[in-house]
Amino acid sequence: MISIEYGGQTIRRDSPYAKGACTFLLVDMQRIWAEPMMDPTHPMPADSYFMKRVHETVIPNQVKILNAFRNAGENVCHTIIESLTADGRDRSLDHKLSNMHVPKGAPEGAIIAPLAPTENEPVLPKTSSGLFNSTNADYVLRNLNTRFLVIAGIVTDQCVDMAVRDAADRGYLVTLVQDACATYTPERHEAALRAYGGYCWITDTETVLARIAALGE
Repeated sequence: MISIEYGGQTIRRDSPYAKGACTFLLVDMQRIWAEPMMDPTHPMPADSYFMKRVHETVIPNQVKILNAFRNAGENVCHTIIESLTADGRDRSLDHKLSNMHVPKGAPEGAIIAPLAPTENEPVLPKTSSGLFNSTNADYVLRNLNTRFLVIAGIVTDQCVDMAVRDAADRGYLVTLVQDACATYTPERHEAALRAYGGYCWITDTETVLARIAALGE
């Protein structure tokens, strides 16, 4: 892995985390996507590969990381797909053409219970696939002193993908937690990891947990 001298430090994509400079970003962990009964048109039934991975692997791993960040006093942010208006007229053209609309305050748009945010965890509603395109995420993350952005969520090759790439372009050191993400097939998941591996450090839940624990040593 390449290293460079930057700001008087040796930097790599997998550089050790620094205390007070880490943010865990959970992407679109909402009832409408993770609970198929909330949306009768959901393309993934409860017994699908996607739903099994989300509930058996992704959510349990995300909960572990979430608790570790909270216990360490590091920041947590959530992003959700939700319109600013009830009728969705503020949505991006792509979301209109895709018929993707979660009205402001709709119960199906809520973050799932195991990952429910605390009052001090920002929730950023977006109306595009890219978090940085339709929210003030960059402003918020920089105000939180974020240097290391740890990303997990759904789906790997869409909204998670764009969060990784756009964050890297803005100068964050991005960690993608591969076993805390899911998309609709194993093949799509692996293809996404191969495609954007150059933008981030790809690792697993246990490695992230060890790194966060080390911040308190």
